[in-house]
Amino acid sequence: MTFNLILPEIGHFLLIMALFIAFWMGIAPFVSKVREKHPIVLPATLFILILIAFAILTFCFLSDNFSVKYVAENSSINLPWWYKICAVWGAHEGSILLWILVLSGWTLAVTVFNRWYQLPENMLIRTLSVLGWIAVGFLLFLLLTSNPFARLLPNIPSNGQDLNPLLQDIGFLFHPPILYMGYVGLSVPFALAIASLWLGEWNTKWAGWARVWTLSAWCFLTIGITLGSWWAYRELGWGGFWFWDPVENASFMPWLSATALLHSLFVTEKRQTFKAWTTFLAIISFVLSLLGTFLVRSGILTSVHAFASDPSRGLFMLIFLFIVVLIAMILFSWRIHRLQKTIHYAFLSRETFLMFNNILLFTIMLTILLGTLYPLIMQVCHWGKLSVGAPYFNTVFSLLMLPVLFLMALGPLTPWQSFKTFNADQSQDFSHTIQLVFCLSLILGLLLPWLFLGNIHPAAAIGIFLSLWIIIATGIMHWKKRHWGVFFSHLGMGVALAGIVVSSSYSLERTLIMSEKDVATLGPYLITFQSLKTLQGPNYSGLISTFTIQKTETQKLISTIHPEKRYYPIQKTVMTEAAIDPGIFRDIYIALGDQVQNNDHDWVIRMYYKPLVRWIWAGGFLILLGGLCAIKKRFEKLARARSNMLK
Repeated sequence: MTFNLILPEIGHFLLIMALFIAFWMGIAPFVSKVREKHPIVLPATLFILILIAFAILTFCFLSDNFSVKYVAENSSINLPWWYKICAVWGAHEGSILLWILVLSGWTLAVTVFNRWYQLPENMLIRTLSVLGWIAVGFLLFLLLTSNPFARLLPNIPSNGQDLNPLLQDIGFLFHPPILYMGYVGLSVPFALAIASLWLGEWNTKWAGWARVWTLSAWCFLTIGITLGSWWAYRELGWGGFWFWDPVENASFMPWLSATALLHSLFVTEKRQTFKAWTTFLAIISFVLSLLGTFLVRSGILTSVHAFASDPSRGLFMLIFLFIVVLIAMILFSWRIHRLQKTIHYAFLSRETFLMFNNILLFTIMLTILLGTLYPLIMQVCHWGKLSVGAPYFNTVFSLLMLPVLFLMALGPLTPWQSFKTFNADQSQDFSHTIQLVFCLSLILGLLLPWLFLGNIHPAAAIGIFLSLWIIIATGIMHWKKRHWGVFFSHLGMGVALAGIVVSSSYSLERTLIMSEKDVATLGPYLITFQSLKTLQGPNYSGLISTFTIQKTETQKLISTIHPEKRYYPIQKTVMTEAAIDPGIFRDIYIALGDQVQNNDHDWVIRMYYKPLVRWIWAGGFLILLGGLCAIKKRFEKLARARSNMLK
């Protein structure tokens, strides 16, 4: 017991020590005694201190140390151990500590992998200094407003308030840490950009250094968003994969900006152009991740993903965000004349298509930002209340994505054309390839829905055409150039697009009242409500139902699934746990709704038939695979360069 009482104080002390280490790392460029130390010492010390503090908080949860206020508010004795680990980052204080842990990990990685990049010492010291100041800001935020080791002494409760039932899902064990790896990983290209502006030494090697870090963060963001969509589909019980929730938007906006940054870095490294645009995107991508942190933790949003917070926390984050933006924009404005360089290239060139795509991606990000923030601005300014929902986002996003998807196929097929134009052979080859891809995509885009889905939905036909347009063009590009990174990432976009348009256009939904032994039809299937029994879980009670799924034509049993209704007594919350029969080409999704009033036997049942919905997440994993292939290729290139230097 004494050990449990002392341990949180040790964790708190370690965070204070970490603040001083981050401060020393921040002032290293200005103090020669600090600068002379090996660059890995301070980042390694910072990481170890925060890692031990994080481990102590985790132990407090696993040992039910309810003397820690954060543990008492987010755990309980009967909570399964894996959900106790989820609870470590399940609310505000722990999530900020996780943020700082990930930041310290990325900072250490910059120094460890520097042997591959061989950053000049003055560049490395300044990059670490920027990361150190970011750590100082977040550690101050943690210690002054969000201490995870705050105590409830001497009145220690006998049990905690339990973890939010919405977060008691296995997906939450992976989703936040992975998403944070992406969010926080964007701090590295940001730090590299600021260090370059600080030094006034901008060369194309910067793009090579920043590209692999951006790729790594982008991969984590991609899989984090994919897992978040999968979690929402499974856990929230409404059968959808994306709601345009403000917090969902907060993760999607930096992904869009980072995607534009990746393409811009590629052009900068290959063609020595887009320097100012690349630097600007590196700054904006990290600013968007900070903005997402502010939105989630300021208390101004109502969302299943958001953490309720007091106004002081939101004010602190807003001031920190303002300082970061102000310093970055002053540096950018001061050095922009060194970044600008006029290079002429043909209109039909990869440079042109990549620039158009970048502008469109940035415009999409701005429209999502406007839709997310405008209701908040109206509320703060007392202009009334306005709700911006899915209709706005779906319309604007779809219209702007059409040219992006169209150009996605053209870019990789188009040669670099700086300082010259297409010759006759190149023009003819490009024209024949585009005509072939267009005709195949158009024919298959009309034929496949008619053959396999029974009718042609106009919106789906356009989406399937664009999906095939990307997939076929990507296949031809790969056959000509063997670029696995571009192949898998663009293929993944095509697959995900097919899943989105088909599941959105051809889904079937039924809401009906059923009792035991009732039978309903859902597309080509018969759904039978077989039974309803009581259920007792570790920290909840409830009901579990049994539904059988049969083919209508053959009466063959396909599957048996078990939707649940759970009651969590500590939080007095009722949760619907949907059951899903998954498949490559369709999902059958059933949720047990409310009991009909004045009737003990009838229940509201929601059923969904979702064709190709799993292709959305399969596409996300293919995009991730493309990013990993690009990282592998990058390390192989660096290894060859390092080997040549040693020779």
